[in-house]
Amino acid sequence: MATPPPQHGAGPYPPYSPQQGGPYGPYAAGPGLPGLPGLPGPYGVPQYECRICGSVPAAPATVRGHQGMLVLMRFLRAEGPLCRNCGLATYRRMTSDTLWQGWWGPLSLFITPVTLLMNLGPRAAFHRLAPPSGSILPPLDPGRPLWRRPPALVLLVLTVLLSFSLPTLIVLGILAGEDKPAALTVGSCVRNLGDWKDQELLVVDCGSLDAQYRVHAPPCAGLEYITDLKYSADGTDYSCLTPLH
Repeated sequence: MATPPPQHGAGPYPPYSPQQGGPYGPYAAGPGLPGLPGLPGPYGVPQYECRICGSVPAAPATVRGHQGMLVLMRFLRAEGPLCRNCGLATYRRMTSDTLWQGWWGPLSLFITPVTLLMNLGPRAAFHRLAPPSGSILPPLDPGRPLWRRPPALVLLVLTVLLSFSLPTLIVLGILAGEDKPAALTVGSCVRNLGDWKDQELLVVDCGSLDAQYRVHAPPCAGLEYITDLKYSADGTDYSCLTPLH
C-alpha cells in the first residue's frame, strides 16, 4: 500500500510567513532587498523604504510648508517615509521657502512660526538615520545647511536690526514726547490741562470759553499763578497767569 504524500505544512520546518519568519529566521532587509513598510527588519525594528529613491532606512515623517498671500494662504506638506538625504533635502527646501514666502498675510504671521517649529521633529528624525543604502534611484542632495541659505540669512539680519532698532524707536518716541513746549507770549490766553504742580498749559483763543488765564509779565499779584520755567524762551524766566473767570 503506497504512503500518502505529506500535507501542506508537514515536515520539520513550518511554512514560510514574512510576518512570522521562515525556517531561517525572521524576514530582515539587506542590500538589494529593501524592507517593506510594517515588516520587521533587523532587531525587530520596522523598516521603511524612502518613497523618493527607494533606499533604507527611512523615517515616516512629514515636512510642512506655508505660503502667505495677503488674503489667501497655502498649506504644503511632503509625506514620508524619507531617507536621511531625501528627508534633509526636503526639509531644507520647504523650510527655506517658508522663511520668505510664509509671512505675507495677517494670519500667516502666526502660522509660519508654528510651521517652522513643527518641522524640527522631522529634521531630528532624519538626522538620526543611517546613510541610505540599496537605493533604486539616486537620493536627493541635501544641499547647504539651512542657516547658510539666503532666506535664513536675510531673516537673521532683519531679526538683529529689529532687536536694536525697536529700543531705539522707543527711546526716540519718549524723547519726542518730552519736547520743550512753545514759549508763552504776554497777552495770550491759556488753559491748564494738568494741576499746578505738573502744569500742562495749552494756548487758546482769548474769546473762547476754554480760556482760563491771561499771560502777563512779572511781578505777579497775590491771586495770580506762576508758570513753570519750561514755558519761557530761555528756560530761566517765568510768567504770571491772571484768572479770567
